[in-house]
Amino acid sequence: MSDTFIKPAKWESLRQRMAELGISEDQLVEKFVTGWGKGGQKRNKSASCVYLCHKPTGIEIKCQEYRSLNANRFIARRRLCDAIAEQIFKIRTERINAQERIRRQKKRRARRQREKLLRLKQLRAEKKRMRQAVNVDDELQVR
Repeated sequence: MSDTFIKPAKWESLRQRMAELGISEDQLVEKFVTGWGKGGQKRNKSASCVYLCHKPTGIEIKCQEYRSLNANRFIARRRLCDAIAEQIFKIRTERINAQERIRRQKKRRARRQREKLLRLKQLRAEKKRMRQAVNVDDELQVR
């Protein structure tokens, strides 16, 4: 995603949303940090990672989705708006719903895993019982 993908209309709609939420540019601390991870020298040497901090709420956002600084600035501001909207309006966004859905799935997996582990333990215990030495006196009493 390069600078050409973020049209001025998108920036303008983002500025309107920031104004609706009461976020102004002077409340933001913006820093540019060198990136990390895959991408080679270009990513690790250039400062394309954007760090945003909203002073009144203390919300911090880091974004390095793309190699383009402008694209990362746009995305960081959009994420900041989402985070502040969640905090102010206590709304459940798609991101929160997705996180909770994954948490529930993992919980189900854990329950199934415990049940499977118990079955395996029971099988192992049965095998051990079968391996025990047979007492001759007990054998004679059975016959």
